[in-house]
Amino acid sequence: MNQDYIKPDNWSIIEEGFDAERVKSSESLFSIGNGAMGQRANFEESYSGATFQGSYIAGIYYPDKTKVGWWKNGYPEYFAKVLNAPSWIGINVTINGEALDLNACKEVKNFRRELNMKEGWYNRSFEAVLQNGTAVAVNVTRFLSLTEDELGVIKYEVKLVNGSATITYSPYIDAGVTNEDANWEEKFWEPLDVQHEGDSAFVTARTFKTHFTVATYMHNSLFVNEKKQDVTPQNIEIGNDKIQFCYTAEAAQGETAALVKFGGYTVSLNHKESELIDAAKNVIASAQIKRYSTLLEEQKEVWAKIWEMADITIDGDVKAQQGIRFNIFQLNQTYLGKDPRLNIGPKGFTGEKYGGSTYWDTEAYCIPFYMATKDQQVARNLLTYRYNHLEKAIENAAKLGFTNGAALYPMVTMNGEECHNEWEITFEEIHRNGAIAFAIYNYYRFTGDYSYIPEKGLEVLIGIARFWQQRATFSSHKKRYVILGVTGPNEYENNVNNNFYTNYIAKWCIDYAIEQIAKVKSDYNEDYSRIMAKANLNDDEIKQWKKVADNMYFPYSEEHGVYLQQDNFLDKELIPVSELDRSQRPINQKWSWDRILRSCYIKQADVLQGFYFFEDHFSKEQLAKHFDFYEPLTVHESSLSPCVHSIQAAGLGRMEQAYTFYLRTSRLDLDDYNKEVEEGLHITSMAGTWMSIVEGFGGMRVKNDTLHFEPRIPEQWQGYSFKINFRNQILKVSIQQGETKFNLEGDKELTVFVNGKEVKVQPNALVTV
Repeated sequence: MNQDYIKPDNWSIIEEGFDAERVKSSESLFSIGNGAMGQRANFEESYSGATFQGSYIAGIYYPDKTKVGWWKNGYPEYFAKVLNAPSWIGINVTINGEALDLNACKEVKNFRRELNMKEGWYNRSFEAVLQNGTAVAVNVTRFLSLTEDELGVIKYEVKLVNGSATITYSPYIDAGVTNEDANWEEKFWEPLDVQHEGDSAFVTARTFKTHFTVATYMHNSLFVNEKKQDVTPQNIEIGNDKIQFCYTAEAAQGETAALVKFGGYTVSLNHKESELIDAAKNVIASAQIKRYSTLLEEQKEVWAKIWEMADITIDGDVKAQQGIRFNIFQLNQTYLGKDPRLNIGPKGFTGEKYGGSTYWDTEAYCIPFYMATKDQQVARNLLTYRYNHLEKAIENAAKLGFTNGAALYPMVTMNGEECHNEWEITFEEIHRNGAIAFAIYNYYRFTGDYSYIPEKGLEVLIGIARFWQQRATFSSHKKRYVILGVTGPNEYENNVNNNFYTNYIAKWCIDYAIEQIAKVKSDYNEDYSRIMAKANLNDDEIKQWKKVADNMYFPYSEEHGVYLQQDNFLDKELIPVSELDRSQRPINQKWSWDRILRSCYIKQADVLQGFYFFEDHFSKEQLAKHFDFYEPLTVHESSLSPCVHSIQAAGLGRMEQAYTFYLRTSRLDLDDYNKEVEEGLHITSMAGTWMSIVEGFGGMRVKNDTLHFEPRIPEQWQGYSFKINFRNQILKVSIQQGETKFNLEGDKELTVFVNGKEVKVQPNALVTV
């Protein structure tokens, strides 16, 4: 069974009732972030039950030494850990001398959490009776400011329900943190300095090895019944990596004592090390001037602007509406495109699993979302991120024996170096190179901005084409070029030969690189001369590439009329997933790896991923045939799978199936389909959810510089709408049963096609089709 404790709501994620078994799952689901830092929904007060502590700072990592039984040549030296950062949120609370701990209270009632996605804040409230009989009502609001991205804000209120009491708040900051998973159980943070001044405190710590320096800070104000108290912190406790203040308030029945805590990080990525404390003091000073109420108003305004462009509305289906907004909200909490050094990690700021900050997910799934809902510069930054790592990609390939500037982009990275250490992924899941080239093509197709290719992109395409040409082997038996020993997108098959998707994208990459070289030569001669000299590329080498591309082998079954996932796929026993006992799912948690590898079961879209990227290379009939062959064998145990299947089912007019896949991708975490949400959310697949509405149900494509739509609507919905920023014109698309409406914000006419028919949309005028 999937979990279903999250209350359906259009704009909020809501949990009612306290259940210790759900705490870790909710810590993931109610996470907050602002692009620069993030925070699992850990309790501020002490909690003696099971919890997964997690605070994260964008761009900061630790190279945890690779742990393997037998070292193989080419293994990455380290695995990049997403670090649990020093904690700034802690506020221990005692009432008449007894610690408030939800795991130890006599009674907890009216427990409620809300993550308000419309306004960007997280709230938790409950009533508790302590062992000493004191009854309190607690209300805590927390947010990470989008206007001041080094600032987090907490307002922690305790109201006395019976009798009078002494309420003690002990806010602290603590750099003595560890990761849930560390290869060698080592500590990652070295404390450097602890200091305090008035109501503010600062702990400076530096990561071992990578030497990122972080000042974690806090500033506290005590209020009784909304009136600021003129008190100074008492009993200051100072350790070598922690500092705790103590504030005491006397309150009678019905009175409320509140602590407002400002906290967060200043980081050596953005400031000189010697100026981190001063930078933190500046953030505090600005926050004090604005105060809690103004900061919260600003937060609401910034989120309103984000939603103005990024929102997707769905009428008549609250769970579907909640799902898509949760996905869009988390994508914006993770990455806002402000800093070109950052990227979109698969867990964002919600957990530490997977490590690294960048996978092929960014190019394959996230770029379309950011292109359409933000300024195109944001997508360009994501492409530039890879250009900046080209030298490292060439080094990564050289470690595996490739030469002459061949580039292999890493599966997992923080700084361009490969830092994933499972051999079947590190060495074999090379299809990732293809997604990076495809993103360059996709960016130009959508934005019309060709300038990126002569400036930067062509060098990346050349490095990738060189890799594919060298990675292919000529088979004298098949009289074709083959690609041996790979893992395709379907990670439930390792070390296979001629994975269709890998071979297909390899051929495409080479053809596309050759095409762009010709275009840059004819239209951007200066760039062409510079790039050819830098890459030391000549016509003879390009002929070698072409020979490989023109003679690439693709495994095909005449009997089934389909391309095979790999050479020996038909040797498997093809038993559909529908015949698998429910108790065996998910197979990745129930079966041995040996059994999975021998089975026919597919983790995620593989051949169908190729049909998704290159749908214009295949007919609808071919898609239907491949979909019907592969989908029944797919267990969708990758978060990246349901969205591709939803888009393709919609394209085939199979709306019930498309809708089921949509719900699965949009509520993957909310309903915990894969039984792992406590480890963190699936951020990158959330962009796939957006695609399943816009490209799936909306049928949006870009063909010949023009937007095309084939609108469809699930019968469960009355209507839905989305906005697209297409070449600096914002088009709102509203789809209902039987009609589609367009509204254009801009100053010039836009031509679109609906089901193949041309429609001219005038600025600021509603067009109904």
